[in-house]
Amino acid sequence: MKVTALIPDKIVNEVKQYTGGKNLTESLILALKEWVSLKKIKDLNNEISSKSFEFSNGFSANKVRERNRNR
Repeated sequence: MKVTALIPDKIVNEVKQYTGGKNLTESLILALKEWVSLKKIKDLNNEISSKSFEFSNGFSANKVRERNRNR
């Protein structure tokens, strides 16, 4: 998608500096992907914190560790 946007130079320069993109387009794509990822994590954290956490019957941390080691 082609976009025309009025973005202050200071923000553009900071985005380019922090993302390390080759150009402005790549820098903006990296910054937007990171922002979306952070929002998804925040939403997931909010969802998890609003629900009670319950272990399954017969849950054992040792069983889980053993299962993960055998993969």
